[in-house]
Amino acid sequence: MKLKVYGIPNCDKVRDAKKALLAHDIEFEFIDYKKTPPGPALLEKWKKQIGDLPINKKGTTYRKIKEAFEAASASEKIKLMCENYSAIKRPLFEKNGSVIGVGLSEDILKQIKS
Repeated sequence: MKLKVYGIPNCDKVRDAKKALLAHDIEFEFIDYKKTPPGPALLEKWKKQIGDLPINKKGTTYRKIKEAFEAASASEKIKLMCENYSAIKRPLFEKNGSVIGVGLSEDILKQIKS
């Protein structure tokens, strides 16, 4: 099983997720959006797997780009997300190449363990 956790290290939710995974002795690879921003192909893949772009509409970064994002075409939205990776939901969990969830919950922990 190959678990990847995407996010930003100083995000409280990401820190909590990493602590929970370590507490359950779950091995994972952390991918830092700041060091390795997701590209268009990865965002398209995530969109297909979860049914929509993983945009965090509650965050401050989104509020800065909201007007442009809402007026953008599909490809422009992806470009905006690539340029503003802090607007991508986090943590995002991928297991064996498939998104199993965004944000940490008991259900996601169960999926990770199985």
